[in-house]
Amino acid sequence: MGPIILCALAAASIALVAAFPVKRESGTRLWLFAQKHHEIYVPLVKEWNAAHPDQPLVMSLLGVQSMEQRLLSSFMTGVPSAELLEVERAMSARVFAGPLESVGFADLTDRVRSEGLLGKLHPASFKPWSMDGRIFGLPHDLHPVMLGYRADIVEAAGIDVSKIETWDDFVRVLSPLLYESGKRRDGRHLLNLWETHATTLEILTLQAGGGLVNERGLPILNHPANVRVLAQVGEWIAGKEQIAGDAPYFSPSGNQLLLDGFVIASFMPDWMCNIWRKEIPQMGGKVKLMPLPAWEKGGRRTSVWGGTMLAIAKDAPDQDRLWNIAKHLYLSKEVATRLYKEGDIVSPVTEFWSDPMYDQPDAYFSGQAPGRQYINLADQVPDRFNSPFAQLASVRLQSAASELVRFARTSGKASRAELEPMAKELLESGQTDLMRHVRRNRFYAERADEQGSPQ
Repeated sequence: MGPIILCALAAASIALVAAFPVKRESGTRLWLFAQKHHEIYVPLVKEWNAAHPDQPLVMSLLGVQSMEQRLLSSFMTGVPSAELLEVERAMSARVFAGPLESVGFADLTDRVRSEGLLGKLHPASFKPWSMDGRIFGLPHDLHPVMLGYRADIVEAAGIDVSKIETWDDFVRVLSPLLYESGKRRDGRHLLNLWETHATTLEILTLQAGGGLVNERGLPILNHPANVRVLAQVGEWIAGKEQIAGDAPYFSPSGNQLLLDGFVIASFMPDWMCNIWRKEIPQMGGKVKLMPLPAWEKGGRRTSVWGGTMLAIAKDAPDQDRLWNIAKHLYLSKEVATRLYKEGDIVSPVTEFWSDPMYDQPDAYFSGQAPGRQYINLADQVPDRFNSPFAQLASVRLQSAASELVRFARTSGKASRAELEPMAKELLESGQTDLMRHVRRNRFYAERADEQGSPQ
């Protein structure tokens, strides 16, 4: 009876679908992955559709994994995707796994150059969406990174953070917070950082002049700057002072640890301000922002975390119309205003940066103007590049950090100087493994041969 029942159910399902088909909205499709972006675009989409009733824009909000699968399926099999695609950096990396002609996004370089957009949007915002000097997306953001810190605790101790220029200064100036009556406090650390925090490790390597991949998309895990950062992180986590602590980002437990003062400072891209504001409202008036301490005097005081672009499917018809829609969404003053007021995100369109909204005091951040602080650091945002090997390089970097911390704890060698040889060995091993993966990709193998072993 089982097979008969299954067949009957299948036949009934087919009949229902035929009798009541799901109506697909006609028009130009835009796939998005972020709820907040969807909300911000609604009035602009209505405006566009009112002016173009015969060519409406239809937005669809998809999960990140679902969107990535559909995107790659479309590019590899020819199944039509949306004409417009808003994608995150990690999501788009595999699109750049071959030569330029294999990229499934439309090449926007000539349009960007002819309309002067390279001078209108901050140049660093284009880097993750470029390959061999060709641009494949309009940037949504820039995302400089600062430190969000417990100003109430710091200032109650009489500490002046303006004396902090370098990471060495950060440790020296804030170290008194680790002690009470000469004894180490329980549950108190200076920096929210752990060997499992892959993203924050990348933030620090980019700030120091290293990173995961170079402009050719080839891994640079063994870059000298990465060695230095990894050794320093090892000391911060497992050294004598152990200034780093684990308050997991994006988690209720991590938020509670921030409230408890378990860590004094955390890494804060502009969009993280909005997450704290919504998820940890009790911190309002207790926190402030400061630039990242530099790795050396006069060095870079910020880094970058996250990123989104709007791309046009290469095979979509009427590319001129799609380009106009993309500009309508991404170059709009209204979107820039709502991005900041509702999402704390600074637009990459530099002509908007003089807007007084970025200078408004923010009660949550103790009267500071976060927008202006992030804008003041924009020209120091490091270049970062996309590659099909970036995600694996991130995994290898995190793995090396875990191994180094384990070594520090078991060997007793936990200063940066003592850890640098092991950090170099671990990153060299990781680089060797990454290059084995590169060699399996004919296109990137040829690049590696042309350039030699990247550093």
